[in-house]
Amino acid sequence: MNTQWSDEENAFCRQVVDFFEHELSDDLRAAGRWMTSVYADHERSLRWQRKLVARGWAAPAWPVEYGGCDWSVAQHYIFARERAFAGAPPVSPMGIQMCAPALIAFGTAEQKAHFLPRMLSGEHFWCQGYSEPEAGSDLASLSMAASDDGDHLVCTGSKLWSTHAHVANWVFCLVRTSRGDRPQKGITFLLIDLDSAGVEVRPIVSLTGEHIQNEILFNQVRVPKANVVGRIGDGWTVAKYLLEFERGGAAYAPQMQVRLRELRQFARRAPADRGGTLSDDPVFMARLAEVECQVDVLESYEQERLSELSRGGSPGASASVLKILGTELQQAVTELGLEAAGHYGAAFQPQAGYPGGPVLLPHGGGFLGDRQAALAPLRYFNERAGTIYAGTNEIQRNILAKTVFGL
Repeated sequence: MNTQWSDEENAFCRQVVDFFEHELSDDLRAAGRWMTSVYADHERSLRWQRKLVARGWAAPAWPVEYGGCDWSVAQHYIFARERAFAGAPPVSPMGIQMCAPALIAFGTAEQKAHFLPRMLSGEHFWCQGYSEPEAGSDLASLSMAASDDGDHLVCTGSKLWSTHAHVANWVFCLVRTSRGDRPQKGITFLLIDLDSAGVEVRPIVSLTGEHIQNEILFNQVRVPKANVVGRIGDGWTVAKYLLEFERGGAAYAPQMQVRLRELRQFARRAPADRGGTLSDDPVFMARLAEVECQVDVLESYEQERLSELSRGGSPGASASVLKILGTELQQAVTELGLEAAGHYGAAFQPQAGYPGGPVLLPHGGGFLGDRQAALAPLRYFNERAGTIYAGTNEIQRNILAKTVFGL
């Protein structure tokens, strides 16, 4: 693989760096650099999204006719890398990176014309309605009912673990419109306005006191059939396509490279048990170097996948590979960070970072110790969920066993 950028790619890189330098205010940069959740602070994320929209860079992976960028694979990678290096907050992936690809692939012309511009502008802020109390990684067992009533579907049931549903105004849902000989049959992909009569959003407060997740209750909610994406009863096809983008549509490596670089810097000032600094500990530094090598390998794999996507493909089975490698390496990085934090890793100090939602448990104003140490336990506990959400890594290995090895 040729790792040298061309003159045109270097020029594009300078454009991206210049944009970040001029458009990232201190609070936006802090919201990205000190994130402790999968998602950025809601208000700052939307503010950053509006800046990207103005530059035409909010949805670079979309087709150009819908507001995307005619970028090469290298340009997509350069943008993702420089965003991570600059500390820019990510935009919420629910609309632009997840629902949008499904709409572009399966939606009607009317649906694309209505929803896609509003996703870009932030007028519509989306959340996901997949999991239910009895349907998580085994998503096909979902039971939220949608009965036929002329031009509408009437929805009754609940969805669980819906990130940012308390600030969203639209949700893309999987609902049960019929029963077939297989659980995957009779599922419909539906777009629901959360301002509809009969919708109730209840907070789920995590053990760390953060309000990011929610339960959504639907009581006889009437939804126009015009909001069905694809065909009624064939939503599983749409859902599988969308899940490929949720599991493998993003680049993991650049952000981990930033975190590892910060961890190396922290090791030079963190005290070691036997004197000196942690950077003098050969065992810790060897483990750090091993994870750095693994992240570099992941980066090469991500570049290959970006090349496939640029030729019009979908992530396919590689989405499961990326999800496994990316989330497990993220956990390895936070484990090193927690070890480096020492006794400061025992303290609950959410005020040191930027969580994805309000923290409802009591906490102070300032924080004790080095900021990297204060962030370490927050990031450690957040990444524990990485191997569970979007389908557990055990499920991903089953998918690979079936689709790649035919087992």
